[in-house]
Amino acid sequence: MSSPNHRLDASSYAPTMTLAMAQKRAQMLADIRQFFAMRQVLEVQTPLLSQAGNTDTFLQSVGAGVTYQDQLRTYYLHTSPEFAMKRLLASWRVPIYQICTVFRDNEIGSRHNIEFTMLEWYQPNYTLADLADELGQMLEVLYGYPVVMNHYRYVDAFMDFVGIHPLTASISALQAVAEDKGLSVSGLEGDGDSSQQSEDNIRQGWLDLLFSHAVEPNLGYELPTLIIEYPPATAALAKTALDKDGNQIAKRFELYINGIEIANAYDELADGQALRARFEQDNQLRRHHNLPLMPIDERLLAACDELPTCSGIALGVDRLLMVLVGAAQLSDVISFPSDQA
Repeated sequence: MSSPNHRLDASSYAPTMTLAMAQKRAQMLADIRQFFAMRQVLEVQTPLLSQAGNTDTFLQSVGAGVTYQDQLRTYYLHTSPEFAMKRLLASWRVPIYQICTVFRDNEIGSRHNIEFTMLEWYQPNYTLADLADELGQMLEVLYGYPVVMNHYRYVDAFMDFVGIHPLTASISALQAVAEDKGLSVSGLEGDGDSSQQSEDNIRQGWLDLLFSHAVEPNLGYELPTLIIEYPPATAALAKTALDKDGNQIAKRFELYINGIEIANAYDELADGQALRARFEQDNQLRRHHNLPLMPIDERLLAACDELPTCSGIALGVDRLLMVLVGAAQLSDVISFPSDQA
């Protein structure tokens, strides 16, 4: 006797996003493309799969086994289109943008999904201030009215909401403040390595913990807020410089709206040797945290030596739509979250 058929009801297959929201999403994407078309910024496409991966210690790539010329190889779904876009930029040297799906393993929550949509663009000969102005102009188009953005130094935001100077406080002081707030994370107490690199990483770990829990939730409610002049350990692929107080800072900003990080921008580092050193340090940290080492993108390093002076920005499209329409969670603005894909 055959088993009976089990029919699933609509709640098991229906999208989490309504048709009306899908129409708003489509209009936002059309408006973004029109914005860049008017400015003669070229839309590009780059591969989702790469032989190299993101070495960032706390960004986990999704690996994929592919067969190439009858040989099984590991490729990685990109965590952003940055590496490939910089290779285009080094060759073509014109403004470019891309809207694409990106992937980050083990990221699930009301504001996270393993796959999400990113808008990334690069402007040759733009300063960070130029890029911030362009971001503001795009927000005005999407909001439909003039937008004023608040510029807020990382140091000032940290002191306002945490009460301690992030760049000069000792590691023990940062740890004490975090523990007083009930915050802790394994691996930040040190491992007996007294090297400057280890101390910098431990310091940044406490800063990241305090910033994400005590500062971020307060940002961007009255006005969209740009946090500027980040600690140098957060530079990633950005240049570094000295702030007005003589402290080393990363030349980057992040956009926050309603307590949510929306975008991340860099004054791009065009130095393959310096970038290699950062990637190798990332992999040392990955080894320390028992994470897989990631193959370094040699093509990117070669391209970086030919990169024009430029600034670039990555923006979370799903999160931006959330704040534009007042959605409570990411599942309201995407069709199928990872747990229902």
